Amino acid sequence: MNRSTPRGLRARLAAVLAVLLAACGGGEVASPLLPLPGVTCSTLDERLWLAEYFDAWYFWRELAPSPDPWRDRSLAAFFDASLYTGSDPRFPRDRWSAMEPSADYDRFFGEGKLLGYGLFLTGLETHGDPARPLRVRYVEPRSDAAAQGVRRGDTVLSVDGRAAAEIVAADDYGVFSPEREGRSLALVLEREGLVRNVTLRASAYPLEPVTLVRVLQTPQGRRMGYLHVKDMIEPAEAALDDAFARMRSQGATELAIDLRYNGGGLVTTARRLASYVARERTRDQVFARLLYNDRRAREENQTLRFERRDQALSLSRVYVLTGPRTCSASELVINGLRPFVEVVTVGDTSCGKPVGFRPVSRCDTTFNVVNFEGVNARDEGRYFDGIAARCAVDEDFSRELGSLQEPLLATAAAHADGRACAAAPAQARRRPQQALPGHGRGSEPAERQGSWWP
Repeated sequence: MNRSTPRGLRARLAAVLAVLLAACGGGEVASPLLPLPGVTCSTLDERLWLAEYFDAWYFWRELAPSPDPWRDRSLAAFFDASLYTGSDPRFPRDRWSAMEPSADYDRFFGEGKLLGYGLFLTGLETHGDPARPLRVRYVEPRSDAAAQGVRRGDTVLSVDGRAAAEIVAADDYGVFSPEREGRSLALVLEREGLVRNVTLRASAYPLEPVTLVRVLQTPQGRRMGYLHVKDMIEPAEAALDDAFARMRSQGATELAIDLRYNGGGLVTTARRLASYVARERTRDQVFARLLYNDRRAREENQTLRFERRDQALSLSRVYVLTGPRTCSASELVINGLRPFVEVVTVGDTSCGKPVGFRPVSRCDTTFNVVNFEGVNARDEGRYFDGIAARCAVDEDFSRELGSLQEPLLATAAAHADGRACAAAPAQARRRPQQALPGHGRGSEPAERQGSWWP
């Protein structure tokens, strides 16, 4: 059955909805996509609702399969069977749409918290080679990992008695993503030749989306602001205002925004961040257009303009530090600024996700289905191969973020001083599809990737 002619399916769904409505005593149905009084959360009801939702709201509705919702299978299996498979050369397969417990979604976007241990690893950089060390690349400041003294650059030797080399070879990092609070994780870590045992306990820790703000002096004396943004969530917005006020007061004339580990988040937060870069150049200009499928375009397509921010800088150039985990809403910042300022990307190719979600929750499950694509003021988008780094640089995990000894920031500072970018190192030449974060077994551990429109 093709999405463009779902008459049989729609007729069967209409009949089911009529029966359910009659059982509830009648009334007006505004939309079959919304939960109805008397509609149960049975797997069949969920499949029927989800079939209609995909047909009405899925960005690739005309290209995607149309599985039979009456066939007995799990909701997850039906969801996966409904995803676009990559049949059109213009688009790769849908590797982003997902369903999750609503409690997890609400914890992240509503409470600004994440369930976990708080350490993030170099799973991508090992390339599945057990001879390569597994290292800690980032630690959440308010997590148990931080409280236990785990630091960027620590080498993981074993996890719960299992050798790190075995985890790398199996591409199996599931143990780092606990399903509930209170779970423990026993690590053996090495730092500068010293080995120690650490036991971490999982908790829902508060996120700190803006972790580092400073103004540094480049070798030639230029004042460069440095800003590390980890998550595009609402709590970041007040922190951004404080950060740019600080950089303005300290006379920053260059800016490096570190998005190398930022998997995205809210489109509104991405717009807020981009609006601080070039006050005059972006005033009242288009930041992004969100474009929906043929059935929703007339009502839902939106044009988002840059905001007016009192603490905005007045730059003609910005450096963005990127990598394979720079995804979606983070890429939207780069793409949205490009028509107005020189954007110098430093690091590695971004993940390549120019599409986003408008999440919907039903029966304690939140469905993040690709609903729209984002383009900039020049209608540029569809960077499914990722946004290439203009200055390609490999990471050095022994160097602290925000230090001029750290290769990405050092390269940005050197470029600001007039030095050309060097030839790309071997690791920074990869294609993003070779190793996208979040798609190995266990996903190193899982990090959110996406653009969410509220």
